[in-house]
Amino acid sequence: MGPSYKVAVIGAGPAGLVTARELQREGHHVTVFEKANRVGGIWLYNPRVETDPLGLDPDREIVHTSLYKSLRVNSPRQTMSFSDYPFVKKEGGDPRPFPCHEEVLRFLEDFARDFGLMELIRFGNEVVRVELVDEVTHEWIVESRTTGETESIWEPKAEVFGAVVICNGNFTEPNIADFPGRDTWPGLQMHSHNYRTPQYLENKIVVLIGSGPSAIDIIKEIAPLAKQVHQAVRTRKLQSLRMENYNNAWQHSMIECAHKDGRVVFQDGSAVDADVIIHCTGYKYHYPFLKSNGIVTVDNNRVRPLYKHVFPPKLAPCLSFVGLNYRAVVFRVMELQAKWVAKVLSGTVELPSREAMACSVEELYSDIKKTGLPEHHTHSLQNNEVDYVSWVAAQVDIKPPESWKEITFYSMLKWVIHYGENYRDAWDVDKWIQEIQSSKS
Repeated sequence: MGPSYKVAVIGAGPAGLVTARELQREGHHVTVFEKANRVGGIWLYNPRVETDPLGLDPDREIVHTSLYKSLRVNSPRQTMSFSDYPFVKKEGGDPRPFPCHEEVLRFLEDFARDFGLMELIRFGNEVVRVELVDEVTHEWIVESRTTGETESIWEPKAEVFGAVVICNGNFTEPNIADFPGRDTWPGLQMHSHNYRTPQYLENKIVVLIGSGPSAIDIIKEIAPLAKQVHQAVRTRKLQSLRMENYNNAWQHSMIECAHKDGRVVFQDGSAVDADVIIHCTGYKYHYPFLKSNGIVTVDNNRVRPLYKHVFPPKLAPCLSFVGLNYRAVVFRVMELQAKWVAKVLSGTVELPSREAMACSVEELYSDIKKTGLPEHHTHSLQNNEVDYVSWVAAQVDIKPPESWKEITFYSMLKWVIHYGENYRDAWDVDKWIQEIQSSKS
């Protein structure tokens, strides 16, 4: 086995846990920093919400999770497994193919316990600074502060590490829709990050921006209570349309403007006197603790420059990111990236030269521009999931099973569209998986 690094892993969610396991397997000395007092990351439900419901105040106290109380996963549990640790049904748990969020947390806690990761984790430790000590030695200072049960904070503590892997998740910093009058509109505005339960929306007229999974879930939950629900989406260009299955919900084009008298006007010409606007508009990559002298930046939600979404060429291999990608079978991607990082640090796998990695990054950006994919979707694998997974697997000498070509983000999306909003209960996932496996055997 090659060199052994002292490695700091930022975050004890799915990415951080699987990264810690792979680093330990390669003989590295691992410390995981976790702000919360349990593992789980985004899957650790917290009924608290932030003091600024839109998430615009930089001085607000951050609540990491974005889970609403009723959330069920939107990917089958079979695709949220690790290669040697399946997400199986357990006695006393939620046996459904699309279980509730508590079941995912239980899975991650079992994973951490079964692989001896708990003793690697410093709970209640928030990382406030990650900074390069010396560009020659590639050593990093990791400064953290300890938070107690009552959120009191002690003096920061700084330590030196040979490598840092950032695994702090992508669903905490809200991305907010921008439209004229947003900042002077008098009603309640919030991001879905701060939505937990629907009771306070009873008898309210609600405008909800977005059409992703959280938007659909929240509409389904609030429609029975709200007076009216109006969904604003980018793709709609015609007049407002009553939403199927709901007598009190309409779909519109995006918001044109909002007025001080409470009126919200849509681009289709319709308008409504609303009480609440909920922004279900996604999240931004956010690393306020990372001090890299401008080498790594987040621009238009692109973390740049990253070779294969993981290594900044100038700082590789001692700084890396695991778990940035989406529109993919993300647990599979995270595990492969974690194996790659661990083996690169141990010298088992070599990276290309700094120049070759930088060239590869620019080629990716050029290809994205040519295909017309918006820059902020740089880390989406929607167009090349199979190629990317196969490439990373080859780096760590894993031959992907043929079923990986069939079980992808798009293959799952096809069934979601087929079954509609009740896909979690209508789709026989076990049968689908068996058919794929039998056809490849």
